[in-house]
Amino acid sequence: MKTKINEIFSSVQGEGPIVGYKQLFIRFCSCNLKCDYCDTEFESGTEYKPRELFEIINSAYDLKCFHSVSLTGGEPLMCADFLAEFLQICRNSHDFPKIYLETNATLFEELRKIKPYIDIISADIKLKSATGLDTTNLHEKFFSKCVGVETFAKIVFDENITSEEIVQCCEMADKYDLPLILQPKMAGNKMSVQSDFCEKILTEFVLKHNDTRLIPQVHKFLNVR
Repeated sequence: MKTKINEIFSSVQGEGPIVGYKQLFIRFCSCNLKCDYCDTEFESGTEYKPRELFEIINSAYDLKCFHSVSLTGGEPLMCADFLAEFLQICRNSHDFPKIYLETNATLFEELRKIKPYIDIISADIKLKSATGLDTTNLHEKFFSKCVGVETFAKIVFDENITSEEIVQCCEMADKYDLPLILQPKMAGNKMSVQSDFCEKILTEFVLKHNDTRLIPQVHKFLNVR
């Protein structure tokens, strides 16, 4: 079994509640969605077998330096069968870091294949106003499968966010006990919305779901990958 990896690199996590921690990123190719704001080029890469990927990581990096290994993309869950074998190898290795899954939170059946190996799930709630996609029902099914794993939901928004979307997100977060991370859509290295608008949106969320934070993409301000 092989899968294509776009890149492997060391950097600082710039999103969500573990922002600032050092992570090893494994970027998988391909995605089952095409969000309007996506600017990631992830189709090209190198094919690896699970054991090959583990040996390259283990030999090239001092894993003690990392808070966790981020499975990112693209959409890593498109490679769930590969990941099940790869993560089993990782689990059998002494002192391997935590596994951090970054996902668009739509492939709920695939999550079940690797859930026992995942320590943290960073899951997107896609707003139709920002992505052009309506994935609410898929998110509902996905979050129902996350029970038992530390999970938070990230929401990329812009000036088109609606009151209905805010209510919908907060109801989902209440139902599945999810911390919410609001992430302003970026335009290059700058936020695409004004700071006062961000605070206004944060207030609207907090009034409905107290466990909500506003965290822009910090790695872009730090000028790191």
